[in-house]
Amino acid sequence: MAALNYHHLRYFWAIAHERSLTRAAQRLHVSQSALSVQLRQIEERLGHALFERGNRRLTLTEAGRIALDYADTIFRTGDELVSTLKGTAASGRAVLRVGAVATLSRNFQLEWLRPLLSREDVEVVLRSGSLRELLSQLSAHTLDVVLSNSVVPRDAGTPWHSHRVGEQPVSLVGRAVRGARRFKFPEDLRSLPVVLPGAQSSVRAAFDLLLDQAGIRPVVLAEVDDMAMLRLMARECPGLTLVPPVVVQDELREKILVERARIPEIRESFYAITPSRRFPNPLLRSLMVARPAGPKSASREAPRS
Repeated sequence: MAALNYHHLRYFWAIAHERSLTRAAQRLHVSQSALSVQLRQIEERLGHALFERGNRRLTLTEAGRIALDYADTIFRTGDELVSTLKGTAASGRAVLRVGAVATLSRNFQLEWLRPLLSREDVEVVLRSGSLRELLSQLSAHTLDVVLSNSVVPRDAGTPWHSHRVGEQPVSLVGRAVRGARRFKFPEDLRSLPVVLPGAQSSVRAAFDLLLDQAGIRPVVLAEVDDMAMLRLMARECPGLTLVPPVVVQDELREKILVERARIPEIRESFYAITPSRRFPNPLLRSLMVARPAGPKSASREAPRS
């Protein structure tokens, strides 16, 4: 059978939805006679009558109902194709699909996306998962960008671009205690227990190196990969927690926690990972500017006199 003529299929689709040659002709801006010719041609091409003609009404045959189901799917898919290449949803709103590594600070994600959240013409789709899972979705074009706190290696097989979009100092924070003496880093870690990020964290690796150089082996209360859980541990556990202040910015602002020591040798960077793509999502352009990731104001513990 010869290839299907989609121009003819569009005419059939319009007739089927209007259930009238006259209305379909008006909708398509063609003459009724020309539309009848097109309909006969697609019926001949498919080898089946698509309508029962009688009493000036058009009723779909069984073959016509099957053809209409396929036509609906074909033209809906075509609309989605155009929308995807234009970066818009079927509703006409622009869509940005973001993947975020599950251990990444929620506060950072919120701050990074904030420029888009108040726009009624934009829909943000946010998914979380492991870096491997998210990169697989990015490769399959189901995500536009992946947020991570580590660089993704780039080579011929994985053409990723790691854009640094934020940087955050790292601090030791603890519950506010009246009359607490001034903390001395790193010496006081010989006796004060700590809650630390997991061993895979770049922040943890840098912290371990600093203490090793100082000859200190801290008492580790817990190791936590998830930033949301690390925030809860900082609120509940005695001792100190190693964390970027952005993770606990609300607790610092409300003085539930205080910053006992900022560690200038350690900084956490945040990256937006994108592939080499001919049609990048235009919404990304406004978000790819590196900006501070921390709270607008942090409560630092006042030294005891």
